[in-house]
Amino acid sequence: MDHYQDIKIVPDPEFPISMLMNSMFAKLHRVLVQLQSHQVGISFPRVRDKQQMLGDVLRLHGSVQSLQHLQSQNWLKGMADHLELADIIPVPGSTQHCQVRRVQVKSNVERLRRRYRKRHGVTEQEAIAMIPESVEKRVNLPFLQLKSRSTGQSFRLFVEHHPPQKQAEAGRFNTYGLSTTATVPWF
Repeated sequence: MDHYQDIKIVPDPEFPISMLMNSMFAKLHRVLVQLQSHQVGISFPRVRDKQQMLGDVLRLHGSVQSLQHLQSQNWLKGMADHLELADIIPVPGSTQHCQVRRVQVKSNVERLRRRYRKRHGVTEQEAIAMIPESVEKRVNLPFLQLKSRSTGQSFRLFVEHHPPQKQAEAGRFNTYGLSTTATVPWF
């Protein structure tokens, strides 16, 4: 994680920043899946957790080779008018590090019950007995609204930035650029 590249969303009166971020992130996910890449991490340097906003900048982290290879895929095709793509540059010295990870929550008790009924062949009353209202959880984290290519269903990908730390942690990133172990430079 010695280099990074910022991608800033240019404000557009026709499209909210969140919509453009969702679209760009879906494209990033698709190219990371295609490349089977586990060396590119992400962060949102302008995140505002309390307001549940990821901000207008997506920062890509990795080696200069992995970031150049990613950009050679032309994955941002069709979004050029909405983005400012910065150069790939070295991470500043003496920076802190942050783990950026996905948080999955059981957020809809009715959906959980329907899924349980379908998987286990039980009645609605049995599902209600197995999955009480208290199972439902809420989070106040920023999120991306994405659509699953396999099921066609929309879902929220909640993103949590852990507090900055002095020591970097190595590890793999998933195809969303997130990790439960690895950190990215935070500045």
